Order: sequence, then C-alpha cells, then structure tokens
Amino acid sequence: MSTPESNSKRSRALVEQLKRSEIYRDYERAFRETTGLPFSLRAVEAFDLPHGGDPNENPFCALMAHTNHSCAACLQLQRKIEEQAQFEPKTLKCFAGLCDSAVPVRVGKNSVAFLQTGQVLLHQPNKKEFTRLARTLIDFGLEVDLKKLEEAYFQTRVLGKKQYEAVLRLLTVFSQHLASLSNQLMISAEQVESPMVSRAKVYIAEHQAEEVSLRQVAAAVNSSAFYFCKMFKQATGLTFTDYLARTRIEKVKNLLLNPHKRISEVAYETGFQSLSQFNRVFRRITGQAPTVWRAKLPRQS
Repeated sequence: MSTPESNSKRSRALVEQLKRSEIYRDYERAFRETTGLPFSLRAVEAFDLPHGGDPNENPFCALMAHTNHSCAACLQLQRKIEEQAQFEPKTLKCFAGLCDSAVPVRVGKNSVAFLQTGQVLLHQPNKKEFTRLARTLIDFGLEVDLKKLEEAYFQTRVLGKKQYEAVLRLLTVFSQHLASLSNQLMISAEQVESPMVSRAKVYIAEHQAEEVSLRQVAAAVNSSAFYFCKMFKQATGLTFTDYLARTRIEKVKNLLLNPHKRISEVAYETGFQSLSQFNRVFRRITGQAPTVWRAKLPRQS
C-alpha cells in the first residue's frame, strides 16, 4: 500500500527524470524566452519556493524571500495551491496581490507533479496599493528597505487576464505531454531486469494488439503463471494487466494524433475487446475520457 511519503519520493524521482528529458529542456527554454516568466516543475509535496534563483524571478519576490515572515506566507501559499490544483490549473494571489499558478501533471487518478509560473500582477500597480502593502510589512515587524522594495514592486510583470490565461493554456498542453512521458517512464523504469522480464516485455510489445493473457506470456518465457506474475510485478512495479493496459494506451495516444482515425477504430486496433473496456481503461490511466483527451490536442492545420 502506498503512503504519502512513498508517493512524494516517487514524485521527486520522476521529476528528476522528466527534467533530464529533451522535451522538458526545450520547452523550459522556449517558455522562459517567450513569456519572460519564471518556470518550474515541482514534485508532489515539495513545499519550497518554486522560483527561487530562477532567471526570471520577480525582484520583489526575491527580496521578500529573505524575510522569515513573508517567506512563511509564500510557503503556505504553495501548499494551498497544490491542494487546490489536484485536478485542474489553479491561480491564487499572495498577500502582496501577485498571482502564482500551478498546473497538475496527472497520470491516471493521481497528480504526479506540478508545473508552476506566476509572480505577476493582473493590473497596473499603484502607489496606494504599495502604501497599504508597506503598512502590512511594517505590522509584520519586518525590517526592509522600503525604497528598494517599492522599486522592485513596480518592476513586477503585468499581464492582462486573457494573456495570462493563454500562458496557462500553454502549460496545460505541456502537462499532457509530460503526463504521457511519465507514463512511459513508469512502463520502462530504469532497473536491472531478468532476461525473463525483458523477453516478456518484447512479447507484449509484439502482441499487444491481440487478446493476450498472463498465462500466454508466462508460457512464452518458459515460466509458471504464478512465478512470472510475482517476478514481473517486482521488476516493473506494475501488474501484468496494468503494464499491458499502459502499453496499449501509449499506442492509442499516438494513433489519436491522426484526426482521421475514429476512436472506436483505434480501440480495436490496439487490442481492446470492447469500447466500454477501452473507455474505462483510458480514463483510469489518463484521468480523462478519450474524446476529452483528443479535444485538448493542438489543432492540426
């Protein structure tokens, strides 16, 4: 049975793998250069300041991070954002009125990581607001250079609401790509495998479009069903049924990129025996119905 601590450890390991991927590095660079906003991929329950040291970090936020009281307030905001962004993107405002947003990366029913950006205002700052903010900071008992803080506050990036929503849509599309990559990493976890498990994976890949059973695969690798089931779960972290389902769903995702293929056609082509079974498995693994998943794909010209 998984625990919150084990889930957090798996999430941290997965995030490290995702960050090493070429698609993540390319997107991160393009996002920063295009938007000028900070960008981070955070593990579940990694309650730290997500944009600390980011080249696009807001100067005001960087100053606030050096004060214990405001730093604690930011950490509380991060916890609140994660709690509310389990199923969909969420934007919250900090005590200074700046927006921070999180977009979940979901695999099946679970959020495995969060894409974050923000430290922006959705309106032009003014003197009245800063005076009120300065009074709040003084009430906190903070000893800060108000002149320096004011200059940093008025350097805050300002975006229109629609413009910021467009930024979050970009992150949402990317989160789907990361979810797909996360699923692939779960299937092909980096670990030493026995020849039996390696042969089984090859057999499954070659016969995934057929009605393949655990006994059939076990026989193909010269093993009893009981021993094969035990060793396969130990090596992959997945049951045979779940591994086969995830392998098929990855194939489904590739086929759904073709707008001319019907969903029912894709389902039978990848080995599912009925549409109800296909819809149930697709929703369990991706967290969405296949029609919804396909509708969120970028439109092809």
